[in-house]
Amino acid sequence: MGPDALAEVLRPLAHLFPEGSRPELLVGLEAGDDAAVYQVDETRALVFTADFFTPVVDDPYDFGAVAAANALSDVYAMGGEPAIALNLAGFPSVLPAELTSEIIRGGGEKAREAGCIVVGGHTITSQEPLYGLAVVGFVHPGRLFVKTALRSGDVLILTKPLGVGVITTSLKRGTMSTEAVAPALTSMKSLNRDAARVFASYGVTACTDVTGFSILGHALELARKSGIGLRIDALGLQFLPGAIAAGESGAFPNGTKNNRAAFDSLVRFSPDIPELVRKLLFSPETSGGLLGAVHSSKAASCLAALRDSGAQAAVVGEALSTLPAGTISVS
Repeated sequence: MGPDALAEVLRPLAHLFPEGSRPELLVGLEAGDDAAVYQVDETRALVFTADFFTPVVDDPYDFGAVAAANALSDVYAMGGEPAIALNLAGFPSVLPAELTSEIIRGGGEKAREAGCIVVGGHTITSQEPLYGLAVVGFVHPGRLFVKTALRSGDVLILTKPLGVGVITTSLKRGTMSTEAVAPALTSMKSLNRDAARVFASYGVTACTDVTGFSILGHALELARKSGIGLRIDALGLQFLPGAIAAGESGAFPNGTKNNRAAFDSLVRFSPDIPELVRKLLFSPETSGGLLGAVHSSKAASCLAALRDSGAQAAVVGEALSTLPAGTISVS
């Protein structure tokens, strides 16, 4: 569902649950953040999220692992640690039980890697396989990551390369081999846990993860909610092997058009940015990296620590009060 349609669907909830009706709710519907946050006591807040989707890869185990990593990422994007999860699944009645079992196993093993326990869930019969998790985690209320904390001069760091959407679309079209998709699969299955811990140790407070609304869509959420403009450095962006070739072949997910329609008016591209790169920056990602903002004095050491932790991190831009609030300049 596109961002505009999603906002319309959620509109009735704002009247049913008005802002401020629950003081314990630190992050709710109005915030539009990556997960809800409900304070339990002075040192603990509960982080709650849910995410599921149709297969992005052919192997059932890998599909389960990617879907789980993607759902767990929302907890990491809030600075939390996942604790407990429920399966959310829909499977065709004709799908062999051994395949559904592999999907569940892939998700369960990825959750276990995150230190999270899967304790059940809910399954329906659907025409196409669907899988994901509802996840509960915990975070210290004083160490929460949110989309509203970006400040002028902050440096933006992205912890994974881009290009998953065009690569998996190319795979579905049969124009890319399973072997060529391996780097993208590794990226999608990689947890954002270690990157989130590094961000926390460097005092990062503004953060989101990059998924279906594309790098530009999610960056715009940071800009709009923080009331500041962003400059994205096109040369600083890293793409997965095969992403450029997949884009050149036209293998863009359907969500690319929706994202561009929703966000293009808020993005100003330098004239020398090729059309291919522009489209790639609007392309949906799956289980993408964290986009975090760190004080400029800590950026170099934070980047080094992220790379030491195994993240393919890169500095991709900065927040600037000289740019119109809620907009992005790509140069």
